[in-house]
Amino acid sequence: MTTPYDWSRGEIAVVGLGRSGTSATMLLRRLGAKVYASDAGNGAAVSAQRETLQSLGAEVELGGHDLARIARASLVVVSPGVPPGAPPLVSARAAGVVVISEVELALAVLPGLRYIAVTGTNGKTTVTALIAHLLRSVGVEAESAGNIGTPLSELALRRTLPAWVALELSSFQLHDTPSIAPRVGVLTNLAPDHLDRYESVDAYYADKALLFRHATDASQWIVNADDAAVMAMVRDVPGTTFRFSASGRLCDAFLGGKGKRHLIVHDEMLMTREELPLLGAHNVGNALASVLAVLTADPAHESLDDLARLAAGLRSFRAPAHRLEPVVEQHGVLWIDDSKATNVASAKVAIESMTRPTILLLGGRHKGEPYTALLDGIAAHCRIVLAFGEAAPIIESDLAGRAAVQRIEGTFADVMRRAHELARPGDAVLLAPACSSYDMFANYEERGRAFAAAAKGDG
Repeated sequence: MTTPYDWSRGEIAVVGLGRSGTSATMLLRRLGAKVYASDAGNGAAVSAQRETLQSLGAEVELGGHDLARIARASLVVVSPGVPPGAPPLVSARAAGVVVISEVELALAVLPGLRYIAVTGTNGKTTVTALIAHLLRSVGVEAESAGNIGTPLSELALRRTLPAWVALELSSFQLHDTPSIAPRVGVLTNLAPDHLDRYESVDAYYADKALLFRHATDASQWIVNADDAAVMAMVRDVPGTTFRFSASGRLCDAFLGGKGKRHLIVHDEMLMTREELPLLGAHNVGNALASVLAVLTADPAHESLDDLARLAAGLRSFRAPAHRLEPVVEQHGVLWIDDSKATNVASAKVAIESMTRPTILLLGGRHKGEPYTALLDGIAAHCRIVLAFGEAAPIIESDLAGRAAVQRIEGTFADVMRRAHELARPGDAVLLAPACSSYDMFANYEERGRAFAAAAKGDG
């Protein structure tokens, strides 16, 4: 097997032992590499992996990292949850050690992989899941991988591969994936995010632009015509660009027809807006982008029969958990979990999707963005904002005098109790926190599950 890397030289360090790091370690051991794997945590989740990885011949350290050992490594493979400024990565780069993502490792092992790469600030998980779902709806074996949850190296460990992979890529993964060269690339949108980890918006956008680092005249891109930052980024990118629009712009895929209520792709009406079972105008764009990606991957799917199958696939799709997910309606109140709205831009989209008077749960760990961008949506859709977590004082200050805000001290259970007290028949209660979850929870999924349990009266 020819790859850009020599797995037999020296010792390879794997930093971070979540699902990605575990899969990467297993793949490296299969390749015959000597591996030192470490994780700053030592909880039950990573401890359960230690015995398995040690049985495969890897050396595993939990509760910290041997920085000197990592600095001597021949290569470092980093899990997506490890921030770029983490001490092991700083030590590696200072010593001149090449740092690659778990995705880059898998791509090196799978040189013939056919994949559609998806990135953007918001919507990328939904689009990735939807692309895989639509490919399967037209009879193509496909799976989703990457930042969506299934590491690409986990697929590389399997005996057989799917015909296509829909691959979600975060900005951090793109930063350390130098060989990225998808058959089709999708850029959903751009908005400020991760300013707690990036020095500027420009630095964050620069990592997103790495999707196009190997663009050629043969490349194919799916981009959001409604997003000025996206269109500026792709203006001079080589290849063929296909555009989608949820605002009615005439594009390769757009919302048009009578009353702008039809999803139209390559001049064919696919379905009506009412048939799409996803909340929010942004999900119209996600659906259009996904259909375009499937058609671009193989134009054979533009037959009338396959277009009908794609429409049926859209009708049967359900949004991934914690993304504008209605979890329960009881006593006339609809509880909606958008815990994945971890930045202001995604929370803004969620708020503007509401069709009922809304109690908004806003808070968590601040990520560096002002919350003033939410004021118009709050004024139009929200009865009250419950500010919680570490960011509560900042939220309260940003919205003061311009929105009804209650600052809730204490636990997330206290926040949910207050939401129950305030909710009236006909209301929606929306968790769209615009913050990370790390002040109260291990991740946004745990936060979403806590919201759902309390909404149902189970927690």
